[in-house]
Amino acid sequence: METEYGFHAVMNYFGKRLALLTMRDSQSQTTTKKILLTGATGYIGKRLLPKLLEEDCIVYCCVRDRERFDISPYESDRIEVIEADFLKPETLDSIPSDLDAAYYLIHSMTSSKDSFQELERESALNFREALAKTSVEQVIYLSGIINDEHLSTHLRSRKAVEEILSGSSFHLTTLRAGIIVGSGSASFEIIRDLVEKLPVMIAPKWLNTRTQPIAIRNVIQFLSGILLKRFTYDQNYDIGGPQVMTYKEMLKNFSRVRGLNRIIKTVPLLTPRLSSYWLYFITSTSYNLASSLVDSMMVDVVCTPNDLHEQLGIDLITYKEAIKLAFGKIEQQGVPSSWLDATSSNKLDRGVTQLIEVPSYGCFTDRRTAPMRDLQETQEKIWNIGGDTGWYYADWLWKLRGFLDKLVGGVGLRRGRRSSEILSAGDALDFWRVLHADKEGSHLLLYAEMKLPGEAWLEFRIEKDTLIQTATFRPLGVAGRLYWYSVLPFHGFIFQGMLNKLTE
Repeated sequence: METEYGFHAVMNYFGKRLALLTMRDSQSQTTTKKILLTGATGYIGKRLLPKLLEEDCIVYCCVRDRERFDISPYESDRIEVIEADFLKPETLDSIPSDLDAAYYLIHSMTSSKDSFQELERESALNFREALAKTSVEQVIYLSGIINDEHLSTHLRSRKAVEEILSGSSFHLTTLRAGIIVGSGSASFEIIRDLVEKLPVMIAPKWLNTRTQPIAIRNVIQFLSGILLKRFTYDQNYDIGGPQVMTYKEMLKNFSRVRGLNRIIKTVPLLTPRLSSYWLYFITSTSYNLASSLVDSMMVDVVCTPNDLHEQLGIDLITYKEAIKLAFGKIEQQGVPSSWLDATSSNKLDRGVTQLIEVPSYGCFTDRRTAPMRDLQETQEKIWNIGGDTGWYYADWLWKLRGFLDKLVGGVGLRRGRRSSEILSAGDALDFWRVLHADKEGSHLLLYAEMKLPGEAWLEFRIEKDTLIQTATFRPLGVAGRLYWYSVLPFHGFIFQGMLNKLTE
């Protein structure tokens, strides 16, 4: 009898546990999930956020600077913005304790090659410690494909982050992707620059390296599809499109989609350093990113086969179709994010809040005003400025300034803009960063990210029937003052010419 009673007690206990687990599974399908989204201002984060909102999640967006994140396009009351810097543990107390899942989308590829590994390690350790204090069940990490003994510095760092995140109480699911193809992605924009600008390419031999590109749409489907799926816990998956191809084949296919005939010759003479400069000067990428990309492009990044896309019901998109989808977004002015949104010079490390108040003490100012012929037309011109539209007057001088900036390691003028019609705080705009963009209030404030011996702001403000255009420069030492006086003769016709074109 005692044995029988003990048996029934044990069965009753496990029955209750099974019922509890079943109930939790059921609840996870019906209750609102609380999700922490790091990297919310980045290329992937901005694409993933709408998908999470569609699935009725409450999303806590982790950003280093609230002013750089415009949530108005999402029109949702289920977004909470948290200021948190994972390199500063003292800022992480604002992370909610009752989380269900978290996305780790923090990368440091644009940092110095000498520092990004340490930065990524420190960030991952601080994230792990902060999340260990919460109820989070699953952490999802987007990494790079790791399938070669001779990993690049970039991929070794990704692997180290994965090992750090796996050593905690939460369940880690890692998705490993190679080249991501989508409007605004770094890979897409670099390939676009190369194909559209160079009829003949004398390219490095690493163009024969194999890769397995994946459409951004598929990446978002994978990231959202594995959310709180228990069969993915403590697993890693390589994700890629249906085709394996070389970088040379990617360029060729891109040119065919665009209806262009391009000749590509590979030579063994270009060293990694020369290859990095080749990318840096021809495309809109920074040198640090170009160097990291070249480092990675020398290693095959092909997926280890798995059936995750079948388990999640995802149809993989071909490379050519991904390109067509990307240009569809561009043509519709529907590019939701750009890789440039999250990359900037170290001038922004202090945060937009510290820069949005334009200083006056110790500054040089060029302030010009003009009456407007048509308020609406002037406003539209201001909001379309830069990128393909240009700067309305003496564009060749703006281009020369961008070229000179590139020569000294700056961002240059090739960054363009994410949309030809829409500007939001945090957007890159040629060699400027948008600090404030209020179209209804007729106020646009830009901050210079070019290499300068000081800091510069460019402001457009409409008051009644007058456009006020103000350039402010805060010099750094004697070099800054010499710089201001050396360019002062050009201001008379560059800034005045631009003002005249805006108001005519």
